[in-house]
Amino acid sequence: MENFKEEFKVKSEEVIEKVKELLHEGNVRKLIIKDEDGKTYLEIPVTFGIIGAILAPALAAVGAVAAMVANLKIEVIRTEEPEPPKPPEEKKEN
Repeated sequence: MENFKEEFKVKSEEVIEKVKELLHEGNVRKLIIKDEDGKTYLEIPVTFGIIGAILAPALAAVGAVAAMVANLKIEVIRTEEPEPPKPPEEKKEN
């Protein structure tokens, strides 16, 4: 099975929400939290059905890392290629 890698740059205050968003996508195998220099702080292997009690300690660890580092990179290993982002919908004026 081929894995796909994607990377996001986030500010410390955005990291927990981004991690939650990625976990809910369902095709994520692993999240790696790094600083701008590439130093790895945390690796979270994601298994099918990760929820509640299992997810809470991982998010607490992400929050602790975010408190120490201003800007982070989240490297995402996926089981399938991500879909390209959809263009924003234009607002229709009445």
